[in-house]
Amino acid sequence: MKRVLTAAALVVGLAGAASADPVMGVWKTQVDDGAYAHVTFSKCGAALCGAISRTFNASGEYKSENIGKKLVWDMSPNGGGKYSGGKIWQPSTGKVYKSKMTLSGSTLKVAGCVGPICKKQTWSRVK
Repeated sequence: MKRVLTAAALVVGLAGAASADPVMGVWKTQVDDGAYAHVTFSKCGAALCGAISRTFNASGEYKSENIGKKLVWDMSPNGGGKYSGGKIWQPSTGKVYKSKMTLSGSTLKVAGCVGPICKKQTWSRVK
């Protein structure tokens, strides 16, 4: 019986890992207003979101008031490494933009858009 339960737990664990979206994990943003962050992506209901998990400036890591806040939310995977339908918050201005992302290996291109004009960053995978 113990072997059956152990095998079942292993199968469930592997199935969960296999269904995880490739964007899941920790990403390093580009510098904005003298600071950058590590953003951890996870499932948020049917969509994906990314919360600020660590913050850094020229002096190194520091404890920002933004740790734990969502930076990206309501992002939907479209297949082929493309994501859309989300929002992104720019902490330095406090503004929220419509967002889209493109994943390619260990690079995540993130855009926050108002109409046809987009601000873009390239994030790199931390883990």
